[in-house]
Amino acid sequence: MAHPLRTRSFRLLFLGRTVSALGDAVVPAALALAVLRATGSTGALALVLAAAMVPRLLLLPLGGVVADRFDARRVAVLADLVRCATQLAVGAQLLGGDPSMSTVVVASAIGGVASAFAIPTASPLVAGTVEPAQRQQANALMGVTANSSRLLGPALAGALIWAAGPGWAFVIDGASFALSAALLVLVRVRHVPVPRRSVLADLRHGFGEVRARDWFWTSLLGHGVWNGAAAVLTTLGPAVAINRLGGEATWVLLLQAGAIGMLAGSLLAGRVRLRRPVLMANLGLACYAAPLFLLAVAAPAAAVIVSYAVALTALGYLNPVWETVVQHQFPPEVLARVTSYDWLVSLAAMPVGYALAPLAADAFGAPVPLAVAGLLVLASCAGTALVPGVRRLTWPVAPPPQPAEPAGVR
Repeated sequence: MAHPLRTRSFRLLFLGRTVSALGDAVVPAALALAVLRATGSTGALALVLAAAMVPRLLLLPLGGVVADRFDARRVAVLADLVRCATQLAVGAQLLGGDPSMSTVVVASAIGGVASAFAIPTASPLVAGTVEPAQRQQANALMGVTANSSRLLGPALAGALIWAAGPGWAFVIDGASFALSAALLVLVRVRHVPVPRRSVLADLRHGFGEVRARDWFWTSLLGHGVWNGAAAVLTTLGPAVAINRLGGEATWVLLLQAGAIGMLAGSLLAGRVRLRRPVLMANLGLACYAAPLFLLAVAAPAAAVIVSYAVALTALGYLNPVWETVVQHQFPPEVLARVTSYDWLVSLAAMPVGYALAPLAADAFGAPVPLAVAGLLVLASCAGTALVPGVRRLTWPVAPPPQPAEPAGVR
C-alpha cells in the first residue's frame, strides 16, 4: 500500500493544513495579550471569544449541508480566504497601535462564521484524496500536524510576541490561510453527486444517518461529556495545581505532558489498527477520569501529570481512528453533515463546562465538580461498551455505500 504522502493531492492538502495549523497555533496567546493590553478587561476578551464561538455553533449544521452540496474543496478555499481577510484586519488594527475593539469583535464573528463552513470539509477532503486503505494513516498524519502545532504553538507565539508584537501573529496567521487556499486550489478531490433537496431536508437526512447508527450517536454523547469535563479541568485545574500541587510549574508541566501525549497518540494511530476500534478508543477516553479524580483529591503532582499524559495519548489515538471509521461507515455524500453534527456536540459541551465549573466550585468546593466530571466521563465513555453496535464494529470496516452515479474528479 502506497504511503498517503505519495499521492499529490493529499500531499498538497497535508501541506496546506500544516501551514494553517501552525498559523492558528500562535493566535490564542496573541489574542489574549492584545485584548488585555488594549482594554485591561477579561470581559472584553470573553466577548471576542464568544463572538467567534456563537456563530460557529449556530451555523455548523448549515456548513455541513453546504460542504456536501457544493464541493468541500471549494467551500474550504472560500472559508480560508475569508479567515485570511479577518486575521489581516485584526493584525492591521493591532499594528496601528490603537485597536478598535468593535472591529476585532466583528472580525472574530466573521471568522467564526467561516470556520463553521470550514470544519465540516476536513473529513471529506481526506476521504476524497486518498484510497480507503490509506485513510487511517492519512488521518493520523493530520493528527500529528494538529498536535505538533499545539505543542510548538505557545513557544512560537511567545517568541513572535516578544520579538515583534501580537499584531504580527495575526498577519502570519492570515498569510497561512492564504497559502492554504492556494494549495487547496491545486487539490483534486473525488466528486460525489448529492441529490438536490431543500436545506431543511438535507439537515434531516444527515441527522437520520446519525440516528440510524447506535455506535455513532452513543459515542458522540460520550465525546460531548468528555469535552465538557475537559472544560471543567481547564477551569479548575490551574488553581488546584498552583495552590495544592506545587505551583504554576506543575500546571505548565501537566499541559506539556498532555500535548506530548496527544502527539504520541497520533503517531500510534498511524501504526496500530485495533480489531474493535470504537470500543477500544472509547475505553481509552474513559482514562480521562483519572486526572479528574486525582486533582479532586490533590494527589501527588507526578501522578496527576502522568495520568493526564496517558489520557491525552488515548485522545490523540482516538481522533484519527474515529475519523477513519466515520469515513468508512457513512455514505460519502453525507460525510460533511455527519462531521458537522460531530463537531457541534463536542464544541457545545465545552461552554457548558466553562460556565458550570466555577459556579459548582463556589458552591461546593473544587473537588466536587472535578469528581462529578470524572464520574460522568467514566460512565459515558466506558458505558458505550454496553451498546451492541459499538461492540460489533470491527476492522476491516465495510466500505461505504457507493453513490448512484460514477464518481468524477474535480
